[in-house]
Amino acid sequence: MNPPVTTTALRPGIFTRFTHAWYSQGAAIGYFFSRRFRPAGAGLIIVIVLTAGLGFGHRKDPVYQIFSLAVGMAVIALPWAFIRRAKIQAKRELPLYATAGETIRYTVRVTNTGSWHLRRAWLTETPPDPRPGLQEFFLRREPGEDDRNAFDRKFAFYRWRWLIDGRRAFDGGDSSEMLDLDPGKTTRVEASITPARRGVIRLDDLRILLPDPFGLVQNCRKVAAPPSTLTVLPKRHPLPTFEMPGGSRFQAGDESATNAIGNTGEFVGLRDYRPGDALRQIHWKSWARTGRPIVKELEDTYYPRYGLVLDTFLTGANEAFFEDAVSVAASFVALIDRGDSLLDLMFIKDQAHMVTAGRGLARMEKLLEVLAGVEGEHDPQFAQLAQLILRHREALTSCVVVLAGWDEERAAFLSTLARGGMACVPIIIGDGEKPPATPGYWLRSGTIGPDLLKLPRKLDAHH
Repeated sequence: MNPPVTTTALRPGIFTRFTHAWYSQGAAIGYFFSRRFRPAGAGLIIVIVLTAGLGFGHRKDPVYQIFSLAVGMAVIALPWAFIRRAKIQAKRELPLYATAGETIRYTVRVTNTGSWHLRRAWLTETPPDPRPGLQEFFLRREPGEDDRNAFDRKFAFYRWRWLIDGRRAFDGGDSSEMLDLDPGKTTRVEASITPARRGVIRLDDLRILLPDPFGLVQNCRKVAAPPSTLTVLPKRHPLPTFEMPGGSRFQAGDESATNAIGNTGEFVGLRDYRPGDALRQIHWKSWARTGRPIVKELEDTYYPRYGLVLDTFLTGANEAFFEDAVSVAASFVALIDRGDSLLDLMFIKDQAHMVTAGRGLARMEKLLEVLAGVEGEHDPQFAQLAQLILRHREALTSCVVVLAGWDEERAAFLSTLARGGMACVPIIIGDGEKPPATPGYWLRSGTIGPDLLKLPRKLDAHH
């Protein structure tokens, strides 16, 4: 997440501007050549350089022969590749969702709109530009950067690489089949990508690769294809089946639930119609017999309603735990989706947010979509988050509180919820072993999956 600039005094100096421009231009040049020189072409360049050096000042016929052959292949390959053209239109057929770290396959419908046969060509998806802006490069710090030597801290190359890796949208993108298409014909080819992080990926740079006959270099031309977006859900971990604290609550009077769900209990009798009763509950035979609207009265419905609280506050050292916290929250969403319950996702981003899904309301995918786009908040507002939770405590059975780190502010936050009578299950992300007197369940960053599987079958509310 990009921290906001809070003072005009924090401006990058001349050296920072120079290194950022140097790295940015170097990355652009490297990317240009990597897309146009195939591995065999890079090998050919090495052969040319080596044979030129070995043959300088010495008469060695085999070296001259190899040098001449390599240069001859390059002279043929370079113009051949760069005069190749293709006129095609394409449309991606993407799945509805993807998951961070998991490879997805999709198809691309390709139409040859040119007047010549298209042979030996491949499609590739270009990811969004991962280069950080100047302000981000200046303000962000690589974890452990202070432990590096003075040269590395000054030139900040490792910080640049860390930012590039963190901003990378996906890996892969190459089609698995070679295009061989007559004019006016349409075909489908399969491609695959592996999203590197959650969020919404915009795909708007599809390229066609046109290699030379030797496979040394290739032309890389943009394809006419409408932009597409792909929602990447957070990574989810398997969880054991467990029992949440608290019991089912009476929900029939809860407007947010009843209006969408309706009464679902057993039939207990008939009564006069009241404003707001669902039309499907009308007993038409009794209305016809009595001349006034009569409805079926059903047994009151009880079911659990859980809260899922996500700590979005970035307070320095805990920033590394935020993505783990989002992943843990998504894992609980997927697990609670198996039951007959409601789930309220609560967090702070600029203001208090509460999104409800579950029994008869929105599908749980709605919560996963929200988690896919949630961002960290650099202004901790634990008091506002506590007010949001306690305002709904009468309707909630219990709530899971996922904390990105542990400090005095978070301890005071849990104490506020306990004094308010809210049954909470704290799930805390941290480093190393669990500190003494820390409540809830401790998950170590880097081993989140195994630690989640160690949760007990019955979760306890810790205060």
